[in-house]
Amino acid sequence: MVAGSAAPIGTHCVGGDFARPSVARVYDYSLGGKDCYEVDRRAFERIRRIAPQQGDVHVMNRRWLARAVRMSAERYGIGQFLDLGAGLPTRDPLHVVAQECGRREVRVVYVDNDPLCVAYGRAMLERNENTWCLQSDLTDVATTLETAGRYLDLREPVGVLFGAVLHHISDEQCPAAVVSRYIDLLPAGSYVAISHYCDPGPAHPALHALARRLEGAHLEAGLGSGRFRSPEEIRGLFGSLELVDPGLTQLDDWWPPGPPTGARAPEAQLMLGGLGRKPRPGIVRVLPTRR
Repeated sequence: MVAGSAAPIGTHCVGGDFARPSVARVYDYSLGGKDCYEVDRRAFERIRRIAPQQGDVHVMNRRWLARAVRMSAERYGIGQFLDLGAGLPTRDPLHVVAQECGRREVRVVYVDNDPLCVAYGRAMLERNENTWCLQSDLTDVATTLETAGRYLDLREPVGVLFGAVLHHISDEQCPAAVVSRYIDLLPAGSYVAISHYCDPGPAHPALHALARRLEGAHLEAGLGSGRFRSPEEIRGLFGSLELVDPGLTQLDDWWPPGPPTGARAPEAQLMLGGLGRKPRPGIVRVLPTRR
């Protein structure tokens, strides 16, 4: 089920090098997974010394992605998804979320540049005929879409997911330009979900200082990336897309799963998410939403 390949271009990819921490394996460890090594655990514990609830932030991000998929499938009728920088198979698999929306024919393509992630994904998806895991670098937009187009109908609207991945693309690689290229090539009526680390700036001194420390910790831990961008920079990633309600918000404020159960940790306030729509002529068909 693995198709296509490309040399890593953008995000930090270590593949089978177990002497260095991997973004995907560190993320898996933070979610309570077991597909990681001592070097990955040490890297995340270094981050957690600064932000003790950073693992909860990653869980929050998974919950947010699941809600974005549900909204796209149930409310807007999206029947195919492209998850870019998908990482290792983890909790709440998004293809399960999509296919449990009452439409078993929903197709999902996972893309990652790390061959280890692709191998694990292939094993997980072996018996799911509507889900595939492909190796490609998301910054190589033409190659990625050409490969995904073997399994998705790119003439029809697609739900594209950039979940906690664009902050691992450097300013020099211009993540806004990468997203813009996808937007240009996607059909009208498509939706793009983005979640991203955020630095609210000097107007919020405590959070600003924490964001700067966390960005440094990602580099010092050997992950090579983890950019905390301003809300304005993150909004700019959506380019010409129309943000759907409630716009770009902290993750638990976006189509919230329920009332808050306590005070929000500082690190939980350093991540934003939003869902953008590529306009198309006529009226977008809205399906009833199951909450």
